Amino acid sequence: MRTDSQPMTGRVAVITGASSGIGEATAERLAELGATVALLARRADRLDGLVERITKSDGSAVAMAVDVTDAEAVQEVAARVAGELGGADLLFNNAGVMLPAPVEELRFDQWQAQIDLNVSGLMNVIGAFIPQLVAAGRERGVADLINTSSIAAENIFPNFAVYSATKAYVMHLSRHMRVELGSKNVRVSAIEPGIVGTELQSHVTDEGAQQWLEGSKKTIEWLTPEDIAATIAFIATLPPRVNLQQVTIMPTAQAS
Repeated sequence: MRTDSQPMTGRVAVITGASSGIGEATAERLAELGATVALLARRADRLDGLVERITKSDGSAVAMAVDVTDAEAVQEVAARVAGELGGADLLFNNAGVMLPAPVEELRFDQWQAQIDLNVSGLMNVIGAFIPQLVAAGRERGVADLINTSSIAAENIFPNFAVYSATKAYVMHLSRHMRVELGSKNVRVSAIEPGIVGTELQSHVTDEGAQQWLEGSKKTIEWLTPEDIAATIAFIATLPPRVNLQQVTIMPTAQAS
């Protein structure tokens, strides 16, 4: 039974990139609000630890280790969610990687890694779970697809061309999908965070980008994963008639 303190009771939320950062914090927050959370990521040990923490707090969580760039494996996980949990009515598409570098360095490996995860992985998950979201919209009156974009989709950052392009893809895709799915009671939202302190920065190898990120810490209090998790929870608990299409979340001191 839903209560004011647990308004997501009865809902099933699938979260990709759930082993750390924004995905991890969102899983904990939605479980706290009563949702059953299906945790998707590659690192099974991290997922198991998260499940343990959630269940110790009387939440409900299931770990489903998967690489979202593997379309067949994602389909198998979607079948598990349908069979074990009754199907998802919320999908938080959060898995991603940021590997800035000057285009002239021709880092084809990094370009492909970002495209594979940020674009193809996103589409693999959408393709696997859209039937469940549409069914939930029809049966329950509301379902949510929330995609993680970035402020980089809108603004210009030197050496971030490929990453920014993948996030612009996420944003424009989300706008189109909202038009397609709104009439089916599936709300589609895209969040555009500014700088958030997560593992994402630890993957950066470009010296110029590293210096820019380190320098920003001296003048900007970065967002936390919990800030984003609170925003996801807010979006998901709005009345079914309300769809926040695009939410830009910035550190107060970050200008662009």
